[in-house]
Parts: sequence; C-alpha cells; structure tokens
Amino acid sequence: MDAIEELYSEILQHIGEVPSRSGLCHTPRRAAKALRHLTKGYRQNAEEIVNDAIFSCVNDEMVLVRDIAFYSLSEQNFLPFTGECHVAYLPSGKVIGLSKIARLVDMLAHRLQLQENLTVQIAETLAFFTHAHGVAVVIEAVYPNTAPCDTRRFHTTTTLHLLGSFRDNACLRSEFWHMLGKTEGVLLCQT
Repeated sequence: MDAIEELYSEILQHIGEVPSRSGLCHTPRRAAKALRHLTKGYRQNAEEIVNDAIFSCVNDEMVLVRDIAFYSLSEQNFLPFTGECHVAYLPSGKVIGLSKIARLVDMLAHRLQLQENLTVQIAETLAFFTHAHGVAVVIEAVYPNTAPCDTRRFHTTTTLHLLGSFRDNACLRSEFWHMLGKTEGVLLCQT
C-alpha cells in the first residue's frame, strides 16, 4: 500500500497539484485503498470461491442467473465500466451454488479487464467447474465517453460468449434470449 500511495503522490505532483494541501493530503492513501479494492480479483482464486459448492442434480434444463451487477476497470485506460452480467448454463449432472456465480463474476471483474475478455473468462470458468453441456454469458456495460467532441456522455456495449450447446443450438439460444427479455434475439424454431 505504501508504494502505491507514494506513486499517487507523484501523479498529483506531475499534474501540477500539491499533494500536501489540505484537500489532497489524504488522497494518495484513499486512492491506494480504492485501487487495491478495485483489483482485489488478483488476490482471489476461483477454487476458494466455489469451495466445493458443486452439487449433484438431475435437472438438465437451463439455469439462468441474470442482472449480476459488476464494476471493473478498463485495462486500456484505467477508466471504470459498470454493467450487468447474465449467465446461463445447461447442467450435466452438476450445478453450482447460485451465489457462487455472482462471486465469480465479481472476482473476474475486479481485475483490469476488457469486456470481451471478461465475458469469455466468466463462461470458461463456469464451464470448468460445472462441466455443463453449454454456457452462455452476456455482459451489458456502460462506459464513460472520453472523446471531447462527442456529445453523448456514456455508451453501452453488449458482449456475448457461447459454449457447447448454446453455440450449436439456435433454439436454445432463442430460449436464452427470450428468458432475458431480448425479443430481438428470438428466432422461430421448429422442433
């Protein structure tokens, strides 16, 4: 923490501030604590989070956990992006404790990230622990726009990663979109 705090003091000096002035005297320490929190995912591991919360199950229908709020930092510019993650999987005899899915999303989001990579990491982590027949992850994130000439203050980006049956089966994908309330992704399927 002390090294990060010193670096924040240097940053303040480089932008023309005086780190010792009354409004900033505690800023380097607070900023170091905030950065440590925002990157706590580097000090966590998935095995400890899952902690044997994998259970036998006869259900083979889709399990969907939606609206998982997350907060992350862009690896490109350290700016925050926030949003919601929706995770679905098709059990293959095993299910994971539902709270563990949100905790895995949180762990992976609390690292420097690209949204596209975060989407893949969540899907692959869930697939690894559950051996699911298929996994689908959708992330809808909001970014502050840093372009000075753009009048919009934020933009939203949606990413998707499909594994197994979700990639191979259009009807399953359609059911997934329907469960998310995204009618634009729903296709007519004949069975």
